[in-house]
Amino acid sequence: MSHPHPELKAAPPLPEGGLRVIALGGLGEIGRNMTVFEHAGKLLIVDCGVLFPEETQPGVDVILPDFTSIRDRLDDIVGIVLTHGHEDHIGGVPYLLRERRDIPVVGSKLTLAFLEAKLKEHGIRPRTVRVREGDRRGFGPFDLEFVAVNHSIPDSLAVAIRTGAGMVLHTGDFKMDQFPLDDRITDLRAFARLGEEGVDLFLTDSTNAEVPGFTTSERELNPAIEQVMRTAPRRVIVSSFASHVHRIQQVLDAAHQHGRKVAFVGRSMVRNMGIARDLGYLKVPSGLVVSTKELEKLPDHKVTLVCTGSQGEPMAALSRMANRDHMIRIGKGDTVLLASSLIPGNENAIYRVINGLTRWGAHVVHKGNAKVHVSGHASAGELVYCYNIVKPRNVMPVHGEWRHLRANGDLAIRTGVDPDRVVIAEDGVVVDLVDGRASITGKVPAGNVYVDGMEVGGATEASLKDRLTLAEEGVVTVVAIVDADTGALAEAPDFLARGFVHDDATFEPVIPVIEKTLATAAEEGVGDARQLEQLLARAVANWAFRTHRRKPLIIPVIIDA
Repeated sequence: MSHPHPELKAAPPLPEGGLRVIALGGLGEIGRNMTVFEHAGKLLIVDCGVLFPEETQPGVDVILPDFTSIRDRLDDIVGIVLTHGHEDHIGGVPYLLRERRDIPVVGSKLTLAFLEAKLKEHGIRPRTVRVREGDRRGFGPFDLEFVAVNHSIPDSLAVAIRTGAGMVLHTGDFKMDQFPLDDRITDLRAFARLGEEGVDLFLTDSTNAEVPGFTTSERELNPAIEQVMRTAPRRVIVSSFASHVHRIQQVLDAAHQHGRKVAFVGRSMVRNMGIARDLGYLKVPSGLVVSTKELEKLPDHKVTLVCTGSQGEPMAALSRMANRDHMIRIGKGDTVLLASSLIPGNENAIYRVINGLTRWGAHVVHKGNAKVHVSGHASAGELVYCYNIVKPRNVMPVHGEWRHLRANGDLAIRTGVDPDRVVIAEDGVVVDLVDGRASITGKVPAGNVYVDGMEVGGATEASLKDRLTLAEEGVVTVVAIVDADTGALAEAPDFLARGFVHDDATFEPVIPVIEKTLATAAEEGVGDARQLEQLLARAVANWAFRTHRRKPLIIPVIIDA
């Protein structure tokens, strides 16, 4: 397996007739999937998603892929292909279209409907190209063929990209449920046909590569969901991703079967389920879905609420219910069904919500105590099947953290792919397919771009570090009035502290330290206020660490007397 090397330099120009592949997100992390293909002077983008922040990134709304490497080539982009409608594949599109509005966006019916609703909020009307499985379309030097794949959202597609340098098959997110709720299975016949033609580079979903065997069918959740609807004494509150149409279909069917009415709660849930119903992906028995107002008139055992927040997101409906900050008051006898996965990194937030709900008397049914979730991604058994059917010449695992990518690469090797042709890359690593061989040739910038309120890219690693310092260590502002002539303190300094252990006496010992710093500066002729402030900040920071073992953010203010 060829691995990325930290000493990689900028990539040389692409050899004529070659194909360049650069992931700007989704490799080494679960989320913000985005891959750029370059051939014959043109660029094709597959997916453009967002990553949700962790606790170490306070104040960040979402994290985008870094567009730096394509920014001066926006006019060369012939299209953005979206494999499916999840946020980690479409959430970044509005930000890319802000930079060039008329890039054609290619996707299936449901994917484009979800995207258009999102773009409306950004005030953007996209140029869309609707495709379905079996379609073949040309975009510049790229000839695209779309293949049906099964995932946890309807209408997902894999894409075969034919170029002068060879054929790439990109699975998107997929699994091989043999009995899907919509009867639309992953088209292995198409995979085999493409394999016969010759797949030069196979990009495969790595999310579940460490999980042995096969991913269970969605239908196997029916008994657990049905049992909740049948046995719950009062209301049932179901939390799911706002895009998981299949899971919500099962909830609606079970509620209907047991004479319950259903209301959708939360803006994204109401919006997406409205779209899915209008387009015929969500089959709603007549009279089943009512407004929350109408629901209030019904007896508790006739009520089901479907809301967002299954990942413990602080602003989503479920977290607010757990914190008693929502119009829906959870009480004794209510049953909460968490019909989703634990995304790595969200476990603490989810358990916090489960504990909060349990405290108010709810019975919480989740993945840990019932069969209420199956993954949307292929496990090792399914991946191996695909390698054996496609027989790819080169393999590049995508969509996953390091451990997932490595596990997926190992599976490819076990099916007979030459280890030298299994490329383990990370965000920003340049992979070139030249003369039928894929190899790492360099790298491009691919940092985290933080969206913070209305600001894109304003928050940096450094400012996040300041935020963490503020959160964990506190802040001390030191106001020193200095005699301009002598450089000495004109009066005792003022200290304003927040989040730092203190009373009025705390700062007395630091006054001599400040006096000494100012005296030394005066001797050395440092009179510039900015330099003085830096010296003062360093001296107070050192004192705070020596005496209190704390590293507060120090804000020095020097005023000339």
